[in-house]
Amino acid sequence: MLTISPIPAFSDNYIWHLAQDGEHWVVDPGDAAPVIKALGDAALNGILITHHHLDHTGGIAELVKRYQCPVYGPESVDGVTHPLKDGDQFRLLGAPVRVMAVPGHTLDHLALLMEEPGAEATPHLFCGDTLFAGGCGRLFEGSPAQMYDSLRRLSDLPPETQVYCAHEYTRANLRFAEAAEPGNAVLQNRISQVDNLRAGDQPSLPSTIGEELATNPFLRCHIPAVARRAASHGAADNCDEVEVFATLRKWKDNF
Repeated sequence: MLTISPIPAFSDNYIWHLAQDGEHWVVDPGDAAPVIKALGDAALNGILITHHHLDHTGGIAELVKRYQCPVYGPESVDGVTHPLKDGDQFRLLGAPVRVMAVPGHTLDHLALLMEEPGAEATPHLFCGDTLFAGGCGRLFEGSPAQMYDSLRRLSDLPPETQVYCAHEYTRANLRFAEAAEPGNAVLQNRISQVDNLRAGDQPSLPSTIGEELATNPFLRCHIPAVARRAASHGAADNCDEVEVFATLRKWKDNF
């Protein structure tokens, strides 16, 4: 049986640990030490990388030296042994994985969609810093249009898709979401749920694509109430969704 669990790192990173039948993989190991501790006597079979930022890649060299394992990710990342690009597919722990290019946060950013066998299986999305629970990543390299297109691509996935982003930013993101769409009752319920989880020091992740579509303002730029709030922060009246998104992202940067 596949298990996916977070390994906390730094102040708010999650390194996702996938395990099945004695095989172990990790996603975005920015630090090797917590991975080694979590594995105990087990070996690491491989590493998955979504983008080149150091808090996602800093542990690669030490882990490869210790475990002699392959590294799958963008070809721009030092240490990658199996370069990936949009549209690639490979198998991981007996399941197919589809590679999706999602530029915006960085230009090399990839998302990895793992689909377990079986008609009732739930897809698992490892999206790094592109889509967050209740938010999205900053635009360090890409344009608003690129990022919005990437988010739209992810939002088209099945609503039951589990979203494994790389940071525990959910509380802060939902505070902004409340400012961007104060009348959203589903959002208010989600805020309460997340507050309860965090009060108990529990992860707020994974979320689902369905939850994000209902509560994440960056996936709701087509909603008139969100567009009106963007207009109050500089977006033109009747502007397109990309401008609504760009305005929300600038607002969030200084929220």
